[in-house]
Amino acid sequence: MSECTSPQMDRREFLQVGAAGAVAAAGVSASASTARDDDPPAAKAAKAVLPTRTLGKTGASVTILNQGTVGQPDSLDRLLRYAYQQGVRYFDTAEGYRNAERVFHDWFQAMPEVRKNIFLATKSGVGNPQDMLKKLDQRLERLGVDQIDLLFFHGLNTGQVEWPKSVEMKDACEALKKTGKVRFVGFSTHDAKIAEQIQHAADGGFIDVIMLKFSPWLEKDSALNKALDSAHKANIGLVSMKQIAGQALKITSERVPMLQERKLTPAQGLLHAIWTDERFSSACVTMRNFDQTNENVDAAKRYEPLKAAELKQLHEALLAAGPTLCPNCDGRCALAAGTKANLGDLARFYTYHEEHGMRSHARECYSALSVAERDWKGADLAAAREACHHKIDFASLLPEVDRLLS
Repeated sequence: MSECTSPQMDRREFLQVGAAGAVAAAGVSASASTARDDDPPAAKAAKAVLPTRTLGKTGASVTILNQGTVGQPDSLDRLLRYAYQQGVRYFDTAEGYRNAERVFHDWFQAMPEVRKNIFLATKSGVGNPQDMLKKLDQRLERLGVDQIDLLFFHGLNTGQVEWPKSVEMKDACEALKKTGKVRFVGFSTHDAKIAEQIQHAADGGFIDVIMLKFSPWLEKDSALNKALDSAHKANIGLVSMKQIAGQALKITSERVPMLQERKLTPAQGLLHAIWTDERFSSACVTMRNFDQTNENVDAAKRYEPLKAAELKQLHEALLAAGPTLCPNCDGRCALAAGTKANLGDLARFYTYHEEHGMRSHARECYSALSVAERDWKGADLAAAREACHHKIDFASLLPEVDRLLS
């Protein structure tokens, strides 16, 4: 139920987008307002909005890029303001993200007009659906707001697979909205049972938004792809996360002609691949400095859907680059390796440590695992790599995990 919550079992990846690109292009709209040179700074910021999409049944218009805040540096206040100035209007945080909610509180106090112009999401993990009602006032006080646009049940795990269609969660969602303090309710998930969770949400009919780790290469007949189709048909808003970490840094543009032709960085190419899937309304990215913000904002401004051949180029380059995180992890790597160790989680925590600079957080997540979940010794790591969607080199990575995180 935290950022550390783990994965473990049933889906596969491959190229799934083709004609979807045309639909995706139609689903993205630019802001109707255009900043003028003679506008004051506040007016310019209010008008310079990035392209938007409708977030499912909520009807809310959200920017296709949203600012995540997990493991943020001390400069988070400046980063939030800068992202806003550059046109980001969807911001995501959580109870467990250190002092992130308090930073929003101070920002809104200093600039009250900002709260009116953004879509604000936060998250809390709970052991029982009704417990979220107890968390609500804590979140409001911490953020310094009267209302939250979107409240996520954070990191549903394998033991909570039935929640998205349960009477208990439905009652909790209705009670939360009835307070008038929450507009929409959803859940986030990293879990192995993600396909079942999403399908249950589509069947249950009361979940507004789902935030999930995702990469744009899914087999059409995979359980996850079918579940996403069901959710999209049920008009549930879908938000992508973990689409860049552990993947983009090692891709070289020389291996992907499409990136050179479009003048995109690997990270920008991955974002364009996500946005090409019209089922997703927004991509949550933890932008940790001004350069990353500029890069991702530029990607949003210049977004055009990728063709099937371009997606294939990017996918092949990604696999060849040796990624350290698999957004599609369903635990098949551990099953193939004959181990109870959470190989996907270990790779994810390594990525937090090495790429995000979230060293304390990575160690906390690692220590939260049981001894069995950390013990990969004796596992068939070659078989794990072969089974992995992103072909992670576990034999090289796992000793580093032990060295850095234990």
